[in-house]
Parts: sequence; structure tokens; C-alpha cells
Amino acid sequence: MKAPTLIDTHCHLDAAEFDADRDRVFERARAGGVEAIVVPAVERANFAAVRRTCQRYPGCLPALGLHPMYLDRHRPECLEALGAEIARQRPVAVGEIGLDYFVPGLDPAQQEYYFVEQLKIAREADLPVLLHIRRAHDQVLKQLRRFRVKGGIAHAFNGSRHQAEVFMDLGFKLGFGGAMMYPRALKLRRLAAALPLGAIVLETDAPDIPPAFARGGRNSPEYLPQIAAVLADLRAMAPDAIAAATSANARQVLGLA
Repeated sequence: MKAPTLIDTHCHLDAAEFDADRDRVFERARAGGVEAIVVPAVERANFAAVRRTCQRYPGCLPALGLHPMYLDRHRPECLEALGAEIARQRPVAVGEIGLDYFVPGLDPAQQEYYFVEQLKIAREADLPVLLHIRRAHDQVLKQLRRFRVKGGIAHAFNGSRHQAEVFMDLGFKLGFGGAMMYPRALKLRRLAAALPLGAIVLETDAPDIPPAFARGGRNSPEYLPQIAAVLADLRAMAPDAIAAATSANARQVLGLA
């Protein structure tokens, strides 16, 4: 019987960090059982790079959005470009979008403007969203209650159990990745062990948020099996069962066959 495959629901495979060896990275990920990789855009300037990456590598799926950390590069006309590119590519999600109240200098009002406008775009296109959230869970949830979208994924989730439950009630899955592998990440590991398995999807966020064994280096989608193995240990489950469940969750929330 074929082993269950994995889905990396958040990986910036188009990033410059992979320019030297992108083909080999992709081949190693596929060899390790990574069936699909969601590649989110972060600004208008990389819409085309995401499109080319997903055309080149089988199983790579585009998401398109304007990331809050690139706020200084966004203009209102970028929202029009986003809508046009969504019509052209028909991505699996609108993302990476959200709010970041951790990084200094990112104007909250401007962040909220782009976040709300992209929620409207997602609602109009009937697409889920990929959420970037740092120190802004309640603010993100406030807007999700106002502008109901077709669910999505709270990427790199690190909120409370109560916030997790509210996201789940709104049709969202919660993304867990390399941060869960650090022994001192006690709250995150408790959540990974205790939340309903049906709410969890796996991700790398490569090249960012490397797991403990790659600390200080580049993260990679080829590490997803090790991330899945840690989740299996935390939940006292077989890795194949974790792979099957999290991949089914990803297919459901992203509308994949």
C-alpha cells in the first residue's frame, strides 16, 4: 500500500533563497512524499514569479496576496492588479494577507486597509485566505467576523486555545510547522497535541522558520516529513495517520480534489 503523501500549505518556493538549487529542493521534497506545495505571493512584484514556479513544478499551487510586511511596496492599484491576476491564475487562495503588529513601523491603519480590501476580493472570488498574524489575532478575528470568507488557514498559528476555537468556528484550519519542533515552544506543542486533528494542516514557510535541526539556516519543503513526525510524536499517532489526516484537511479547506 502506498504511504500517505504530505501537503505543504505554505512555502515560498519562488524566493531568491532557492535560486541556486530550486530544482533539487523540489526533487528532494517530492522524493520525501510531499505531494503538493502552496506557494503564496507577498506583493504585486512577485505574482509572475509565483505563476512561473507553479507552472514549472508539478503539484505547486499558487496563492496570491499582499503581505503586511511589504506594506511600503503596496499601492491601492495593487489591489486592482491582484483582482486581475486572480482572474488570470485562479489560485487556490488569497494570501499571504493579514496583520503584523510585531514588526515596528508597519502602520496599523494601512495594514487594516489592505487586509480588509483583500478579504473583500476573496469573498467576491469565493476563495479561502492564507493569514499572516503576529500579535494581532483578535484584530484579525474582528475583521473575519465582519467580512465572512470561505475559510482558510491561520498560517504559523501561535494564538491561544480560545482564539484557535474561534478560527475553527469561522471555517479555518491552523498551520503548524518548524516552530513546533523546538522543545521550549511549550504552548505551541501543547496546542499541537490537544487541538482537534481535523483543524490542523502542516507547513514549512520555507525559506523562513526553520525547524530546530536547521536553526540558523534555510528552511525547505523537504523538511515537511520531519515536521509531520514531530506532530505524530506529540499526538502519539503513526506518522502515516498524521500525513493522511493533515493532507485531507488541506484538500478540504483549499478545495482541492
